[in-house]
Amino acid sequence: MGELRKDYILDRWVIYSEGRGARPKEFTHAPETVKEGTCFFCPGGEALTPGELGRIGTKQKWRVRWFANKFPALEPAGQSKPKTDNRFFAHAANYGYHEVIVETPDHTKQLADLSASEIADVLGVYQNRIADLGKKQNVKYVSVIKNHGYHAGTSIVHSHSQVFATAFLPPEIQDKVEARRRFLKCPHCDIVKAETNSARQCFETKNWLAFCPYASQFNYELWLYPKKHIRQLSDVPDLAELAALLKRVLGRLQALNCSYNLFVTVAPQGDDLHLHVEVLPQVAVWGGFERGSGAVINSVMPESAAKFYRGEE
Repeated sequence: MGELRKDYILDRWVIYSEGRGARPKEFTHAPETVKEGTCFFCPGGEALTPGELGRIGTKQKWRVRWFANKFPALEPAGQSKPKTDNRFFAHAANYGYHEVIVETPDHTKQLADLSASEIADVLGVYQNRIADLGKKQNVKYVSVIKNHGYHAGTSIVHSHSQVFATAFLPPEIQDKVEARRRFLKCPHCDIVKAETNSARQCFETKNWLAFCPYASQFNYELWLYPKKHIRQLSDVPDLAELAALLKRVLGRLQALNCSYNLFVTVAPQGDDLHLHVEVLPQVAVWGGFERGSGAVINSVMPESAAKFYRGEE
């Protein structure tokens, strides 16, 4: 027997049917193939990327480097504010900034393979780009994301993250902000307390909690929340603890050998939103029901997913 669950504060429902995970699969993903060739992100290929915006390490021996995306989805040009020609056609320029963070010079390593201190370096760059781009004129929000694997949307094997600074508030962030405003105090602080020692808790450190959300949309979805109310990544006093926890999470995901998306949610300027990191494994493919109805069918209960992360199954 399945179950229907609603998100903690968003008006979003998830149908759980674990039996569907065992249904016959006549179609399988084709094996992922990697084309050999010049990697623009490897040492020696620096001249093949747009001009460097910053690095950790020396020019000859860098550990992390970042630069504008060569094929940007956003550019700081044109009209940033939308205008409407009539009732239906609102439009603006794709104003903003789109950057790439190369996480390691080693082509053979992914984020999960890096040491905790190396992951902390990457998180430090996240801090830097969110703070720096957030000060740019017309920028309303800065999104830091990582796509790992073909089914998560990555097109370059070399481990990297991306930064999108937009002149609008992304709809998912807008929904979270509006839901937060319905509460007198931060509901996420209470969610963290409620999930501490719950069946969905995965890992706990002094200042962080990792858990599978009660109404997770994705198989093995996991959230990382600071226990204290923190709005910005720049307010995290010690990235080493978060880096060690993230390495532990990604290490478990290596057992699934799956693609995943990772993104950091911070509070928009002038709003109060609890900082958190979401890891969304791309195990299942959404079909017509999910895309047509807006509701999701998940074949892995979050309690079962948490057992996997804890190493209990």
